[in-house]
Amino acid sequence: MSSFVLAILDQINLPPKLVRTVRAIGEHKGRQDLYRLQAPEKLENLRQIAVIQSVESSNRIEGVTAAPERLRALMAERTTPQNRSEGEIAGYRDVLTTIHSAAADIPFTHTVVLQLHRDLMKYSTQPGGSWKAAANGIEEVRADGSRFIRFMPTAPHLTPDAMTDLHRNFAAALAAGVHDPLVLIPLYVLDFLCIHPFADGNGRMSRLLSVLALYHQGYEVVRYISLERLIEATKESYYDTLHRASQGWHENRHDPMPWIDYWLSTLLGACREMESRIGELASDQGAKADIVVMAVDRMLGTFSISDVQAACPSVSRDWIKAILDQLKKQGRIELVGRGRGARWRKLMPPAPEMGEPFA
Repeated sequence: MSSFVLAILDQINLPPKLVRTVRAIGEHKGRQDLYRLQAPEKLENLRQIAVIQSVESSNRIEGVTAAPERLRALMAERTTPQNRSEGEIAGYRDVLTTIHSAAADIPFTHTVVLQLHRDLMKYSTQPGGSWKAAANGIEEVRADGSRFIRFMPTAPHLTPDAMTDLHRNFAAALAAGVHDPLVLIPLYVLDFLCIHPFADGNGRMSRLLSVLALYHQGYEVVRYISLERLIEATKESYYDTLHRASQGWHENRHDPMPWIDYWLSTLLGACREMESRIGELASDQGAKADIVVMAVDRMLGTFSISDVQAACPSVSRDWIKAILDQLKKQGRIELVGRGRGARWRKLMPPAPEMGEPFA
């Protein structure tokens, strides 16, 4: 009834492919500070998009949808929920916003899980913030429309202790340092979903807790790329690997590797997407830097920022200032005068390339 017993932990031996995946995710984490310095405006745009995508996708996985105009209004908090679906969307929005803004101050405990669930269900007619009171078998629909119980989670009377144990065991495994946190987090999510501690909202809570756990380990990619959107795009694999990994869970005879593989691959996909977006920005900035440099090379005598801006209408004034400052550091131009009357003057003939600083 746990992925954190020695019988399960001792059998986890990552194949070379997953070792490379964990390493690649760690390397991405090591570049986070550089990205924040290099592209703050772009990252802010990515953050805003990711929040909307996360709220929309995580709810849509559970069959919860809203019209696009209503979704935009709910995300901007310009309206109140009008039905159950909108209430679930608004609840997810609130909890995700809390996690994004204050993850470092949110302890990863079972009592906090209850509080987050309470907030998730705030707009729902069903009360939140308490463990389930009735059995909640996970159903699957056959092709002929008939239903069957695919998995029977932990019984209601065992759920409080199961959640206490899950958090204690997860914390102990992290502290032991035997397994990478990137392996332990999907194990936590698997156990959470096998316990299925709430009457409603378990899937959405599992994704919110994934984001919180990743923040606690220093992985910022979830702020800028929607993990929920990537899960929705691979929903069949998501459910299939969960199903395979949960077989034998009650007897501690399950194999969590299919789920770990899926989860790590999805996270790596988020890292690669973020780097691709940043790379697109770097290329764009490099092209704009070249435009500014060529404009400076064509200037005669002294010139002002406004002169350069007039020659480079597609480049922002702030970016032009940054390029001029870099040229000054390279000894290619100097500032003449101060204040509003300040102008620039070339000191050296144009070089063939600007090189690294503007890449």
